[in-house]
Amino acid sequence: MTVTYADFLAGKKQRVGAHGPVVNLGDIHPMLHEWQRRIVAWAVRVGRSAVWADTGLGKTFIQVEWARLSADRTLIVAPLAVCQQTVREAAKLGVSARYVRSENDAAGPGIWVTNYEMTPHFDAGGFGAVVLDESSILKDFTSKTRDRLIAEFAAVPQRLACTATPAPNDVAELANHAEFLGAATRREMLSTYFVHDQAGWRVKGHARGPMYRWMSSWALAVRRPSDLGYPDDGYDLPGLDVVPHLLPVDVVPEGQLFATDLGGVGGRAKVRKATMDARCTRAAELVHAEPGEPWLLWCGLNSEADLLAKLIPGAVNVRGSMKPEQKAEHLLAFADGQIRCLITKPGIAAYGLNWQHCARMIFVGLNDSYEQYYQAIRRCYRYGQTRPVHAHIVLSQLEGQIAANVARKELEAAAITGGLVDEMRTSTLWSAS
Repeated sequence: MTVTYADFLAGKKQRVGAHGPVVNLGDIHPMLHEWQRRIVAWAVRVGRSAVWADTGLGKTFIQVEWARLSADRTLIVAPLAVCQQTVREAAKLGVSARYVRSENDAAGPGIWVTNYEMTPHFDAGGFGAVVLDESSILKDFTSKTRDRLIAEFAAVPQRLACTATPAPNDVAELANHAEFLGAATRREMLSTYFVHDQAGWRVKGHARGPMYRWMSSWALAVRRPSDLGYPDDGYDLPGLDVVPHLLPVDVVPEGQLFATDLGGVGGRAKVRKATMDARCTRAAELVHAEPGEPWLLWCGLNSEADLLAKLIPGAVNVRGSMKPEQKAEHLLAFADGQIRCLITKPGIAAYGLNWQHCARMIFVGLNDSYEQYYQAIRRCYRYGQTRPVHAHIVLSQLEGQIAANVARKELEAAAITGGLVDEMRTSTLWSAS
């Protein structure tokens, strides 16, 4: 038998097979749009898949229906403040989902919801399916916790990872998803598609297309319904106005005669602390200028949050030191309109929460994480928002370099997600769903 070069290349293609049952669209709740039902059917058929759908596209409905159709006993793991929101959304579909904190509370069949911190109290092997909601949060955990989650759930037959920002240009995040779903180990993924140089890990020049094809066999990315061939009716956002405020603060980083750049980690921290009063004062002025509006203020330092709470009477500061239940109570109270001004950090509240009632936010400083910035923006600027969102970025002039770096990452992420969307349209499993 003669093997051609084309046969050789075809044999090298990495694809992930289907591990789940075939589901008819009629078996999925009619409250979901047809394109959402197709996503559910595809994800159930693949069995171990990632759904990277933009904010407001109904990921909670999708994962609840996936959980219902995939196994008799399913565990949904989510950030704490999102757990009760998941229970509420499931009820809209007539699905009974319960928040529990340990294996003892989750006896028998059903859909059980818990937060990431509680997973050590569950026997993962006792579930037929598991969902990681806001799965990109995995990379914010310590490597020990992340590795434990991946190892524990490796015994679960059906697995789903949902997030709005897969950031496939972030090697750590892609590796987390691939390992959790059993698509590839970190070593296999890196050796196949990436090269390491002075700039860090980057996709090999010739590997971008094959990587997209491999990813499309286990991951689906969707930015809007038209990505799947459906009209965007009802999914047109009203507009996002990003307003920079670069304050002329006289700060010279350590080791420089004149302020030319931020320097390393130490220099950035010094500049951020030295400019705190000016940035917080400007943020408070913006809030006071529109007193009838709900406001969301993102900060990075405890000292920033404390000062903002002093400058804005009645504002609620959700701190990391609070008990988890107290955080969840305040975050849901803001969603329900009981709190007008909320102060918190992206690491606490940037994932999964629906705050379309709010159209004003302020970043009182930035770090270099595009994912955190995007997630924070999307708490308010998401499908279902009816007003233009104003996002104020308050930085010193020297910190404008950080904003430029985040903007660069935004362009990179958009290009890679677009490539995955294009490849997904030709995926055999998607076409069959």
